[in-house]
Amino acid sequence: MTGTSHTADWAHALHRARAEAPFLARGLDRLPELEALLQAGRIEDALTAAHQAGANEADTGIALRRQRLALAVALAIGDLAGALPLARVMAELSTFADHALDAAIIAAMRRRLPDAEPQGFSAIALGKHGAGELNYSSDIDPILLYDPDLLPRRERDDPAEAAQRIARTVVELLGAVTGDGYVFRVDLRLRPAAEVTPLALPFVAAITHYESSALAWERAAFIRARPASGDIAAGQAFLDAIRPFVWRRSLDFGAIAEIGRLTTRIRDHYAVGQAVGPGYDLKRGRGGIREVEFFAQTHQLIHGGRNPALRLRGTRAALDALAEAGIVATEDAALLGESYDRLRTLEHRLQMIADQQTHSLPTDPAMLEAVARLDGLPSGTALVEELAQISETVGTRFDNLIATYAPTGAVPVTTRPLEQELKALGFSEPGALATRIESWENGQYRALRSAEARAAFARLRDTLLGALAAAPDPERALLRWEGLLAGLPSAINIFQLLEARPALLGVVMRVLAHAPTLADELARRSDLLDTLIDRSAFDLPGSVESLVAEFRRCEAGDDYQCLLDAVRRKVGEWRFALGVQLIENQLGETWRDPLDVAAALSRLAEAAILVLSEAATAEFVRAHGKIAGSELVILGLGRLGGAALTHASDLDIVFLFSGDHTGESDGTRPLGSTLYFNRLTQRVIAALSAPTAAGALYEVDVRLRPSGAQGPIAVSLESFARYQREDAWTWEHMALCRARPLFGSPEDCAALSAIIADVLHRPRDPDKLRADVLAMRTEMAQHKPPAGPLDVKLARGGLVDLEFLVHYLQLRERSGFDPDLGRAVDSLTAAKLLPCPLRLAHDLLARLLIAVRLVAPDGRYPPEASRAIVARACGLTDWPELLAAVLAARHAIAACWHTIFGEELEIVE
Repeated sequence: MTGTSHTADWAHALHRARAEAPFLARGLDRLPELEALLQAGRIEDALTAAHQAGANEADTGIALRRQRLALAVALAIGDLAGALPLARVMAELSTFADHALDAAIIAAMRRRLPDAEPQGFSAIALGKHGAGELNYSSDIDPILLYDPDLLPRRERDDPAEAAQRIARTVVELLGAVTGDGYVFRVDLRLRPAAEVTPLALPFVAAITHYESSALAWERAAFIRARPASGDIAAGQAFLDAIRPFVWRRSLDFGAIAEIGRLTTRIRDHYAVGQAVGPGYDLKRGRGGIREVEFFAQTHQLIHGGRNPALRLRGTRAALDALAEAGIVATEDAALLGESYDRLRTLEHRLQMIADQQTHSLPTDPAMLEAVARLDGLPSGTALVEELAQISETVGTRFDNLIATYAPTGAVPVTTRPLEQELKALGFSEPGALATRIESWENGQYRALRSAEARAAFARLRDTLLGALAAAPDPERALLRWEGLLAGLPSAINIFQLLEARPALLGVVMRVLAHAPTLADELARRSDLLDTLIDRSAFDLPGSVESLVAEFRRCEAGDDYQCLLDAVRRKVGEWRFALGVQLIENQLGETWRDPLDVAAALSRLAEAAILVLSEAATAEFVRAHGKIAGSELVILGLGRLGGAALTHASDLDIVFLFSGDHTGESDGTRPLGSTLYFNRLTQRVIAALSAPTAAGALYEVDVRLRPSGAQGPIAVSLESFARYQREDAWTWEHMALCRARPLFGSPEDCAALSAIIADVLHRPRDPDKLRADVLAMRTEMAQHKPPAGPLDVKLARGGLVDLEFLVHYLQLRERSGFDPDLGRAVDSLTAAKLLPCPLRLAHDLLARLLIAVRLVAPDGRYPPEASRAIVARACGLTDWPELLAAVLAARHAIAACWHTIFGEELEIVE
């Protein structure tokens, strides 16, 4: 028996993991053999088993995800038991990241060249990954580089396109979240000029950048760089080439001043005003992880050019070397090193709980206690007290560093022209705001670090301040503007655009002030502003057919990954533009009905489903062939089936297939029908939902499939028909009332529609139907209460109650079926089956839901300044009129409920 520890407390570690860390508890449940090794204290055997997890799985993504889960569990328990020191944990995580990156690069190449080796393509690890100090739930920040002459590719492939294809596949393989979890979140924004450059760069172009136009922060990033994966020799040659950029033998005064600005920026941006307590950020807070790291790196940047012994990647190793060289006091190096280890250990505890990349103490007292117990501390209070001491130890030493290297004149004066300008614009605290704005210009944000960016901002500043002052909620707009700046690697392009189009700045401010969903999208993709340059942004997208043609035009050659990215970009641009239309809405001839927006969002989704399902199927057929007489069929339900999506809607989908379920595909790797279509379905779901370099697209919900989570993801039409006739619950038949075939051959879609019509027109026992409907609504009300006063979907007298009324009457009377709920209401009313005219109530509540999901996604009342937008979206003049109309609509639905069911609904105002 190898790796047995006689001092570690394995039982206590496992108990704490199960009691306090849901992620670890789930992992132990999934890996009972690994848990047995850990219970026996066989940590080395457990780590060996973890590295071998998924070894027999041909799919690289699945294999890596299984390895990652097993390794995460083994390392966590070994850590908690005291058997694995912090350095070993970080090294194991970093080594696995190297392996995962390497495997992803090879897999990406072999998608087009099965025998390819990773020649001419390198991944340079930066940050904690480069230092061998990855944290428990870290992302990785590689720079991907390639040699056009050596990169394996098909003869007709352009080297640049081949490199981008590999890069996108690497990001997807590692970062996509599947049923097996994820491997690593991959962040490529540290590459040179990330706002304008492709994901992978030629070695020559990268070397030119670092020799000519790189910034001080990029020098700091390369202190810990190393070739991690792919062509290691080529990666090392690149680092050798740029060594003079990183390790300068002499620093001019400008470079030293820039280092001073960097140290000041670290404190100003992340740590000012943050006290140690619940919510304290261990990474960014005063006296936190980042300050220890930058303390070491600043001294390395200044002295490492002359002293090669200081050119070390690890933080502890660097501190020790600085002490050995007499540059840092031995006591300071020891205290900072010990503090760093403890902070990193506690960071791991936070991340073990839910496998989230968090660095902040919970604000919830119960969660804070859980973190303390997981660490073995007696209470959350003890944890906070310990962190307060560490913060003071580190923070005091970082204060001294700032005092030594901060540029002269860094302390702002109390009176300045900017303050006077802000006062004239009507801002309530011009002095504080002036200091805040000057911190932007002093390099608080990466987007404003270059001289060109600062010059562009200076030209825009007066217009920006005027737009902020005119915003209905200036403080809210200001906060989101800062969020936008924080997310931009460079702001030159956006500043130049806003400078050229001053009116666009007002639109941006209204988006930032009123629409958190759109503001978040803009922070992730500043290029969305390009969609607003001309008035076509205020048109509705065309038909599904025209959108399909538009999306297909985005395809670059035969590259599947390019198509995934292109569709995501196009859908994102349309969704953003449609959201802006609602924010900019005005009553009158140009009023944009939210119901039209919902229909447009649905057309976008349907077009994306068609294009991506076709592409995923084509990719799948290349490997597995086709099954004669069988094809994939996709059924949309819920708001997708009813063509009434909101900006927050996921896609309710059922996947089916036609033909004989005993068939087999004719490809080189044949599969039986059921396995074939279930695997194909997984490919389609990934095409629709997996994040790529262009971002995410939709969440796909398949829980409405036959037998729910217990059933296969895809079933045959025959099985679907039999299930609906013999085994389905009443609520499943209600769901079919809003069902609509979205993908498949015309014959298969017609067959599916006939199955649904047959099920819906079956005679039913009215008493049983009534009892089922009421029981379901009661259960839903108990388990899914409304999120807030504007949650008109779940509130009593809201849209769900209206749906239940309509579906009950449709099934009872076998009439009035239409996936569009509004048209169904009209049909039932015309047939005198619905005793109350409810179309106006439906339309008002539907419009409100669409607007609220954009302006107040939590269902609560929006800020005062945003309420007029919601009222106008609903076609009303002001907020009080809207509230009165909504209450009247809910009472109308409640009255109809009482007439049909004989029950009173309690309407909470």
